[in-house]
Amino acid sequence: MIKTFRGKLADGGQDTIRLSTNTGLTGYRIVKFQLITAAPGAASIESIVKIFSVDPDATPTGTIDFNDPTILGAGYITENDATQYSISNVIVFDQTVFNQDIYITHKDVSIGQAVNYYLELEQVKLAKDEAAVATLKDMRGRE
Repeated sequence: MIKTFRGKLADGGQDTIRLSTNTGLTGYRIVKFQLITAAPGAASIESIVKIFSVDPDATPTGTIDFNDPTILGAGYITENDATQYSISNVIVFDQTVFNQDIYITHKDVSIGQAVNYYLELEQVKLAKDEAAVATLKDMRGRE
């Protein structure tokens, strides 16, 4: 089963995607992650959107660090209002399974524009031992 989520994030914004269950036997993996500016062609934008397995507890930044074990994916979108071209790059760790809430953050390193995101998650059944491992990884923020 595929679950979809969408939203609009202001510069410095964060959304929480509620996924946790009482048993933790339902896991998810990212299938698709897409970005589009909130006002295409109207303003310049250089946005970085990141997905985390734990609440980052900090103001979103304009840097991406794949050494961070809590990052599940990242996207970069840039658009120049003068030439109206758009470039988008998205990387997701599609084999990473999680069973707790995830957090999406946004930082526009240009002039503070909003961005829209679309996220597809594949739902997977977890055995009790797999659920325990996924929960512990999410709680500790480690691989």
